[in-house]
Amino acid sequence: QLQLVESGGGLVQPGGSLRLACAASGFTLVDDAIAWFRQAPGKEREGVACITSANSGGRTNYADSVKGRFTISRDNAKNTVYLQMQRLLSEDTAIYSCAATGGETYGCAYNAMSFYGTWGSWGQGTQVTVSS
Repeated sequence: QLQLVESGGGLVQPGGSLRLACAASGFTLVDDAIAWFRQAPGKEREGVACITSANSGGRTNYADSVKGRFTISRDNAKNTVYLQMQRLLSEDTAIYSCAATGGETYGCAYNAMSFYGTWGSWGQGTQVTVSS
């Protein structure tokens, strides 16, 4: 069974840090691009970070709202992709989900609040709450 499982969410104070993990089972992530998305109550889903497949060089791209604060990385040996989040803001509060695609992403091109690609495999999400 192909599955993505997110972990690492929780409650953190503004200015704090969290590291989310997206672990795959049933398939290997090395050949897929992986993206992190988030959705806050009453808001549209937003792509926040993307990394291309290892064969495509592991290039990264970010939404402007998180650029310089979030870092996406992959550990192919652990079949896991991470999202390191720093200097968190209250507006970062959302459910964070990861998704995978083996198709074209044009280097994780960003358009209309998402990353280009057909994101066919999704995790269940992990809640991140930034509050004092």
